[in-house]
Amino acid sequence: MTCASRVINHSRKLRNVSALLRQENALFVRWITNSSHTVSSKRDDALRIRHHGYVPAEKQCYSKSLNDGMMSSPAMLKSSMHWMMAKKLGNPPALSLQTNKSSLTNVHLKRGLSSDSGLPPHQEIGMPSLSPTMTEGNIARWLKKEGDKMSPGEVLCEVETDKATVEMECMEEGYLAKIVKGDGSKEIKVGEVIAITVEDEEDIQKFKDYSPSASEDKVSADKSEPSTPKKEVIEELPKAPEPKVSRPSLVASEDRIFASPIARKMAEDHKVPLSSIKGTGPDGLIVKADIEDYLASGRMEVPAAASKQKVATAPDLDYTDIPHSQIRKITASRLLFSKQTIPHYYLTVDTCVDKLMDLRSQLNLLQESLGGKRISVNDLVIKAAALALRKVPQCNSSWTDDCIRQYHNVNINVAVQTDNGLYVPVIRDADKKGLSKIGEEVKHLAQKAKENSLKPEDYEGGTFTVSNLGGPFGIKQFCAIINPPQSGILAVGSAEKRVVPGSSPGDYKFASFMSVTLSCDHRVIDGAIGAEWLKAFKGYIENPESMLL
Repeated sequence: MTCASRVINHSRKLRNVSALLRQENALFVRWITNSSHTVSSKRDDALRIRHHGYVPAEKQCYSKSLNDGMMSSPAMLKSSMHWMMAKKLGNPPALSLQTNKSSLTNVHLKRGLSSDSGLPPHQEIGMPSLSPTMTEGNIARWLKKEGDKMSPGEVLCEVETDKATVEMECMEEGYLAKIVKGDGSKEIKVGEVIAITVEDEEDIQKFKDYSPSASEDKVSADKSEPSTPKKEVIEELPKAPEPKVSRPSLVASEDRIFASPIARKMAEDHKVPLSSIKGTGPDGLIVKADIEDYLASGRMEVPAAASKQKVATAPDLDYTDIPHSQIRKITASRLLFSKQTIPHYYLTVDTCVDKLMDLRSQLNLLQESLGGKRISVNDLVIKAAALALRKVPQCNSSWTDDCIRQYHNVNINVAVQTDNGLYVPVIRDADKKGLSKIGEEVKHLAQKAKENSLKPEDYEGGTFTVSNLGGPFGIKQFCAIINPPQSGILAVGSAEKRVVPGSSPGDYKFASFMSVTLSCDHRVIDGAIGAEWLKAFKGYIENPESMLL
């Protein structure tokens, strides 16, 4: 009873402390009962911020499992009061939080403290995750220099992701003290430190020779100190001849591989050993993207090694190695995954485009008189494809493990070739937009793609893709690879004049025909459905006035 009353009295005193802790970004810890375990109320927030690559918190929180015994509640309260007083004085010790879980979980919230490393308070900014598939990025250029003042919303640097170059903005006021990864830095993992910021301008010079590796070594050294006495106790206790009883359990826990259900299924289907894959999910969990990356790159290791050996045996061969760009890597990964996992089949049809060309000429005359931009054949093809998808919605779908997902929005991705690689910006709700609007968006997005300035919202969310190699390159006919998770892609060839029978016997005339090939995912689109979509598309192309109704 005496112990319980002391806990209640201390708990009442601590109620007023929570406001102070919140103001100083401290860690709020609550004790519920005499044997309750401390938890971090901001742990999820810290992990969420850490996921986006920005690490603004002040503390380093270690969650350790203990075999037996817990601190009594008065002792916990006493240590917590000691920590809060030290925090107020500017010299907080490291918190050691206890939990009853058997696993060891470390959450490092990167903020350097002068008492630990001789450095003033600072923040380590990590490489952010700027797209769903991003695992690493490149620094294109820094727009801020060391010593510059930063304000929220200002652009800090440009990051080259796996799909585009994205601007990274400042989140807090302060000064850029140190640029760890300079302009042109390549293959920086998500979360890896790229810069150091401070709150006071006079602290900038103290980070002139700063390196994050030294800071990490200091943290690892601090972590090893409290574990030393625990290790000694373990060695002293099992003096019996068989201390091997505990070791098999450790080995079993280390050998256990954690993977999501869909990742395990994909690994089984493709005979991929999970032990050879490093998980990128939470706590090292192997996710679907890890299996896709392995399928895209892992199986190419043997042929690559063989090709290198052949090159080595040909001393007279002159060559140049061109490094892979981020967009090239992701294109290779996704297209290889598509060909290996999606059952493709192809349907080709020839469409007469005489009426389409006449309508285009009339519309362009009207556009010129109104000061608008000219309409291209590709704009008409995009509009016809969008209307055909609305007419045959089964082709506007995706395959999932549980169902076929049919989309109500018709968003058309348009393949754009640039010097940096292949981009597929998206025209949203193309079935509801006019030809002039579609033409303006295609030209605007194509220009952004060539400038490598597309944002994720410019290329994500497509439900169908159109690839045109006819107009720009004169390709007569080709088969395109499906862009997952979509189920169809239309390959558009060039128009050519052919001699066809006229209206009367023995009469012939010239007509222009364009070949288009539809690539389908047979899991989603049956052959008859694909043929029905091509019939609808051909109807819009050969009778283009119907697109204006």
